[in-house]
Amino acid sequence: MNVYTLLIELGRKSGDGLPDGATGAALICYAAGRDEAEAVRETVAILKQADMAPLDVTGHGTLDERLAEGHEIDDQERALMGRALAENAVIIAQMEPFFDPPGGAGDAD
Repeated sequence: MNVYTLLIELGRKSGDGLPDGATGAALICYAAGRDEAEAVRETVAILKQADMAPLDVTGHGTLDERLAEGHEIDDQERALMGRALAENAVIIAQMEPFFDPPGGAGDAD
């Protein structure tokens, strides 16, 4: 079993819990799985059960793979990865809502 770092892009869905005015969000998750495909499937299933709308998932590999690529991984991040492994769970480590900028693409000049 490994823990994979996943970046998930969310769209909007009624009851998703995202802030008013958000157009979606990005999540950083640590997900346990036998392989990355299983980690992605489990994460998407859990997010759908939570009334979220996953649109895209990008895998960033295991701890060892990320270290080999030169990523700096702090103690807090390592602890969350350890928790995901110990609990065979998906841990949402960070959420960043998306908002259209004022005067954005939908506004006429």
